[in-house]
Amino acid sequence: MSGYIIAHVQVTNPTQYEEYKKWSSAAMKTAGAEVCVRGGQVQVLEGDWAPERIVVLKFPSFEAAKAFYELPEYLQAREAREGAAIMRMVAVEGV
Repeated sequence: MSGYIIAHVQVTNPTQYEEYKKWSSAAMKTAGAEVCVRGGQVQVLEGDWAPERIVVLKFPSFEAAKAFYELPEYLQAREAREGAAIMRMVAVEGV
């Protein structure tokens, strides 16, 4: 069963956020993540949720999705992101 990471990102410092994107891309490659959505156009269809940036990553399993967060490369990305964005992230088990 696949696993997914779904993130809602509010970028507060675009220049610094570029460093985060570099490290998070390395982590995605290491983890074998499939990038399904990464910062494309968003249009609210229902409700009051108005996210700025959405990221959806697919992994071979729910365990792999959860493990992504602890990868050394992603730890580096999280450190680079400090003060550059507000991150809301969940791991979700797929069907």
